Amino acid sequence: MCLAVPMKLVEIGRDGKGVAELEGSRHPVDLSLVSDARLGDYVIIHAGYAIEKLDQAEADATLALFDELTRGDASDIRPPTPDSQGGSHEVH
Repeated sequence: MCLAVPMKLVEIGRDGKGVAELEGSRHPVDLSLVSDARLGDYVIIHAGYAIEKLDQAEADATLALFDELTRGDASDIRPPTPDSQGGSHEVH
C-alpha cells in the first residue's frame, strides 16, 4: 500500500527541489510536478514527489485523520466492501 502525506514546504531550491516538513521531520522533495509551489504551502508528498497543493484546511483535516488512525483501535478500521469500491477485489 502506498501513502501520500501532506507536508509543509520549508525550503525551495532553484533546481526544482525543496524540503518539506511534518512534525519536525524534514525530507527532500522533488517539486517538478507542482508548478506553483511556494514556501509555506502544504503539498501532498508521495515517493519523494510533491504531487498536489493543499490549502491549510485540507492539510489540517487530513493530518487530523492520520492522527486519529494512529491513535485509534485497529479493530475500528474495516476494509472497503466490494459495494463501496464498485466491484470485487478478489485475488486469484
